[in-house]
Amino acid sequence: MIKRSCMTTLCYVERDGSYLMLHRNVKKDDVNEGKWIGIGGHFEEGESPEECLLREAREETGLTLTSFQFRGLVTFSQAGFGTEYMCLYTADGFTGELRDCDEGRLEWVKKSELGGLNLWDGDRIFLDLLAGGAPFFSLKLRYEGDSLREAVLDGRPLPDKVQKG
Repeated sequence: MIKRSCMTTLCYVERDGSYLMLHRNVKKDDVNEGKWIGIGGHFEEGESPEECLLREAREETGLTLTSFQFRGLVTFSQAGFGTEYMCLYTADGFTGELRDCDEGRLEWVKKSELGGLNLWDGDRIFLDLLAGGAPFFSLKLRYEGDSLREAVLDGRPLPDKVQKG
């Protein structure tokens, strides 16, 4: 069955030069198994992007975000899986205590060490954009299996960022 399209949020919570990262190592049949990602998830019926962001942050981490910024829209495309539209955020303010997540292990990772993690190739692109202070952007990422085959930033191809063959 082909999934048509869905909407999600992803957030990188910042503290002391680190991002709160989720190592997806718990759920069975997880498309992100073994990868390190930010926190977030699928919209529920009737939710705005901000409502989804705040709910997912609370559910996955126990934290209540108090300061966040909408940084970009990322469009993921993959044959057999349809299209995902992801609202990308960063957050630099929160209250509450970090708790365990049932989707994997949460860990504060220095931004300078992100390159050494098992990340999706497309995630490396938008993490670089965030690090460079890019203004709001639109990024399209097309995958074949786990291979990034197309990356388009604000309507312009990024051929040096995709895998050949």
